[in-house]
Amino acid sequence: MSKVLIIGAAGQIGSELTQKLREIHGNDNVVASDINRSNTQVVNSGLFETLDAKDFDAVKRCIEKYNIDTVYLMAAMLSATGEKHPMMAWDLNMNSLFHVLNLAKEGLIKKIFWPSSIAVFGPTTPSVETPQHTIMEPTTVYGITKQVGERWCEYFHKQYGVDVRSLRYPGIISWKTMPGGGTTDYAVEIYHKAITHKNYECFLSENTELPMMFMDDAIKATTSIMQAPSEAIKIRSSYNLAAISFTPEHIATSIKKHIPDFEISYNPDFRQNIADSWPKSIDDSSARSDWNWKHDYNLEQLTKEMIFQLEKKYSSSEKVS
Repeated sequence: MSKVLIIGAAGQIGSELTQKLREIHGNDNVVASDINRSNTQVVNSGLFETLDAKDFDAVKRCIEKYNIDTVYLMAAMLSATGEKHPMMAWDLNMNSLFHVLNLAKEGLIKKIFWPSSIAVFGPTTPSVETPQHTIMEPTTVYGITKQVGERWCEYFHKQYGVDVRSLRYPGIISWKTMPGGGTTDYAVEIYHKAITHKNYECFLSENTELPMMFMDDAIKATTSIMQAPSEAIKIRSSYNLAAISFTPEHIATSIKKHIPDFEISYNPDFRQNIADSWPKSIDDSSARSDWNWKHDYNLEQLTKEMIFQLEKKYSSSEKVS
């Protein structure tokens, strides 16, 4: 049975990935870690360590303490926040990756999952059905760190045999956790505001099309690539990953089918330039052929689930208060 460490377990994806991995491997075999203990569900539902992903010695001690063989490195500073704190983003995103790659090189870790992003692409990348192998000229610090990280992952695999696996996540939508400072955050915020206020002011323009994915599909992809046999993983930089693409206008129309009096307005900010540099849709045929990736949720299914779960969540909160 694998002994798993999730670094950055309190984040948007990390928190839900932690719960899934505990279901798969058992609570005693999964250690969640983060720099803070604010996510009580993650902290209280199994083994937890307060851990700074930038601290090599602390990461190594944690791995040795629990005899960890598999690491999911989910700690990162995302695109919008990274533009405000570029050097902090570089420090966290790059040094945390080097730490786990070097520990794997030393033989302390057998397998690594590290998430990349559509942020590796840029304005010179073909924007429709973006290929697996194409021009990558990212315009954000976050995108730069992910592009560089992909190259290091591939290098450590080729030079030292490190079993590292990666996905280029699109925008992720979840009802369980709030987003953490990314350019696609609107696609989560809009559902909350639709229920609580019946209106939303979007920070992207109405026709800004971006690749998106429901959290359940993102977790499914992450666990699937890690469970696949090593020989099936033919790309060691990072796999393109896709499910659906839509605009703010599309998502608003979908919401109005359930909440007819919902209204949306548009006030683009600095995140518009970031979004304009990213693809509209992704070709993930390599993931689908190499390890049989397949998404489950389209926009209508996603909207139905988001509204159902959030209405239940807010109703429950009102009863408690």
